[in-house]
Amino acid sequence: MILENKLNITHQVELAKTEEKISKQKARQLFDSGDINQVDVGKFSGLAFIHSYLFGDIYEFAGKLRDVNIAKGNFRFAPLMYLEPSLKHIDSMPQGSFAEIIEKYVEMNIAHPFREGNGRAARIWLDLMLKTEIKKVVDWNLVDKEEYLSAMQRSVVRDVEIKALLKPALTDQIDDRALFMKGIDVSYYYEGYSEFKTEEL
Repeated sequence: MILENKLNITHQVELAKTEEKISKQKARQLFDSGDINQVDVGKFSGLAFIHSYLFGDIYEFAGKLRDVNIAKGNFRFAPLMYLEPSLKHIDSMPQGSFAEIIEKYVEMNIAHPFREGNGRAARIWLDLMLKTEIKKVVDWNLVDKEEYLSAMQRSVVRDVEIKALLKPALTDQIDDRALFMKGIDVSYYYEGYSEFKTEEL
């Protein structure tokens, strides 16, 4: 099923390429313009701002709560009836340490508030929490795709694995532009998008 989009694209491959190109351009703009500093760190409103910023030129639903139940493989994300209470709970979760930040990130992944693009927006949101609270960000180049996806899948039951995977990848290069751009590329690669390099768009 092809997602309805503002560009009236009706071919899946074309939509995927266009979505990758436009949203990577927006991710670069988010950093370069300083708009990233407007994000409400650790709050759903901040995640919605990022999501809307990345995908607003492509989808009407950008930054808006999904109105359908969604699943990935055998896993069902938070049912619609529990979505808003879940997000209120996540907003109130502490974020003062690495462990607390990852726990909050895992909960947001389970909530999966948007129709599409959750992972890509949430990894920027995660890095902003780490940057603000513990003066670190993840160097995503150091995080293997398969290990990450498998750890995130299992994080629903136990978050030990994702914590163990991300902790050694932390760096204090929190304002490094090249690191941010490469991180966007890796984040998109996790989701199967690797046609364009953010830096070159």
